[in-house]
Amino acid sequence: MSSLPEIFSPEGPLARAISGYRIREQQLDMAERIAAAIKGCSVFIAEAGTGTGKTFAYLVPALQSNGKVIVSTGTKTLQDQLFNKDLPMVRDALKAPVKIALLKGRANYVCPYHLQHAIADGRFLTREDAADARRISVFAKTTQSGDKAECIEVSENSPVWSHATSTRDNCLGQECPDYKECFVMQARREAMAADLVVVNHHLFFADVMLRDEGMAELLPACNTVIFDEAHQLPEVATLFFGDSISTAQVLDLARDVRAEALTNARDCLALPETSKKVEKAAKDLRLAVGVDSGRFSYGQLEEKPDFEIALKALEAEMVAFAALLETQAERAEGLEKCWQRATELVQHLAQWQNPTPGYVRWAEAFTHSLQLNATPLNVAEIFRKQMGGHPRAWIFTSATLAVQGKFHHYCAELGLGEPDSACWHSPFDYDKQAILYAPLGMPDPNAWNYTDAVVDAAWPAVKAANGGAFFLCTSLRAMRRTHELLKAKLEDENIDMPLLVQGEGSKNDLLQRFRHHGNSILVGSQSFWEGVDVRGEALSLVVIDKIPFAPPDDPVLSARIEQMKKEGRNAFMEYQLPRAVINVKQGAGRLIRDENDKGVLMMCDPRLISKPYGRRVWQSLPPMKRTRELQVVLDFFANR
Repeated sequence: MSSLPEIFSPEGPLARAISGYRIREQQLDMAERIAAAIKGCSVFIAEAGTGTGKTFAYLVPALQSNGKVIVSTGTKTLQDQLFNKDLPMVRDALKAPVKIALLKGRANYVCPYHLQHAIADGRFLTREDAADARRISVFAKTTQSGDKAECIEVSENSPVWSHATSTRDNCLGQECPDYKECFVMQARREAMAADLVVVNHHLFFADVMLRDEGMAELLPACNTVIFDEAHQLPEVATLFFGDSISTAQVLDLARDVRAEALTNARDCLALPETSKKVEKAAKDLRLAVGVDSGRFSYGQLEEKPDFEIALKALEAEMVAFAALLETQAERAEGLEKCWQRATELVQHLAQWQNPTPGYVRWAEAFTHSLQLNATPLNVAEIFRKQMGGHPRAWIFTSATLAVQGKFHHYCAELGLGEPDSACWHSPFDYDKQAILYAPLGMPDPNAWNYTDAVVDAAWPAVKAANGGAFFLCTSLRAMRRTHELLKAKLEDENIDMPLLVQGEGSKNDLLQRFRHHGNSILVGSQSFWEGVDVRGEALSLVVIDKIPFAPPDDPVLSARIEQMKKEGRNAFMEYQLPRAVINVKQGAGRLIRDENDKGVLMMCDPRLISKPYGRRVWQSLPPMKRTRELQVVLDFFANR
């Protein structure tokens, strides 16, 4: 075993094996601190600025630790990159005899049983869907892993995937005729046998924390948990420690019952009839909150005259449905599974109607479904309890965890106490490479013409940079308006710059086009604020319209603010502002990705300068030159 200074040295195995590898003292320092935490089974929080090389800084000690390690990432994209590229590269360089495995949630693996049933039932009504189903069917026969990310002929958003994968509700488990060849079980067996398993946060919480998918044996066997992109954890934990029930689950059940009745209970005519009644009751509940999508607090739902009636009607239909299914359950495994699902849904509906102290009840309406949620106002206690038990190391790392170099906010949200922590700044020369530009004369962010003012202020910079611009908007409405205004400007001035907007294709597809053109403008909202890596002149201007405070009418946020006020705390300074700062840092992190990048971060929100708290925002950003003069920006691009 080489020592860490040897591994990270100019003559070390990493430098020999990886072209373009650079020595960074921050990286070695971070690796040593993580190795110490792993050895001492302690909690360690590490913020590492862009370019520190944090991935290698945690992978090297993890591969050398001789124990079982779970690495959890923020997104499936990062998970794939880690497993397919970074991990094998470091493992081969170190010649480490470590077995690695990739594990995703079951919705990512083809289920041959459900796919064949869906094809046999003729569920695919359009020619395109039927063709996708055939493609997935061919893929299922040739793939080793069954991971849908490898089935590149079919879009990840194809509606066919919901029929070609299983859910926890409809999986037949050991009763399934395809159980021996099941891709989900195979992935789990490989994870159990591996020394290092790569998961994502959603799976970590669904499987390991909630012991929800038969994966409870993975965590006890593990000595180290490493969370990359750890800034996302409070959000994901909130999602999973809560409880929810969706009308989509009811519709899926009704559909599956009809398919089962056709095969195994043709003589029970009441089943298809009752399933149609249940379906109607579920659709009525969705319609009871109005046509628009959105989030509603429990108080807002109570004000809707049809909501309570529709909810009670759905509950009554579900109770009758479960009773009927019980009479047929012995006839087939599929029918028994449907009866169990119906019973669980009845319980969830009843639970949601009885408030639990410390939880907030709310609903989210999507185009075709309504989800009823009960969300904990505070996840710290639940998370801390999950970390107890078997002694192991817990490592939390991200480029954005601290506010002005301190981790109080993050530790409080997750109940981590006061663990060992460290901040490593980016090795890039921000003073020479970047400018923070806060334009003069911007109106109040709530003004009706604010988005127009943002585009007008940014337009000269866009032209000077010759495209290569990201507009990061804090709402979908602002995003659509920004796109509309930019389109008009490009047409008026007859400028040839490709204009892309979130939603026109998958995120990966948009980013590929953006990189390929080299002079594009991309307008996005939430999903483009993080996890995006575009190097060189293809991205040299990032425009942020407003400080990204969460909308105060969000039911969970407003309940949290209310609770903090009752406790005599300042919700804005303790909760809303730190979260906004971390989001700004994420957005700003898109700009400078390596030592040759140059660019301008344009923060349009006048509160950055006019409000006392604005200082906390810009002081948390990398040390760029700061200006309010447009000419400085134009000169910067001219001299680039």
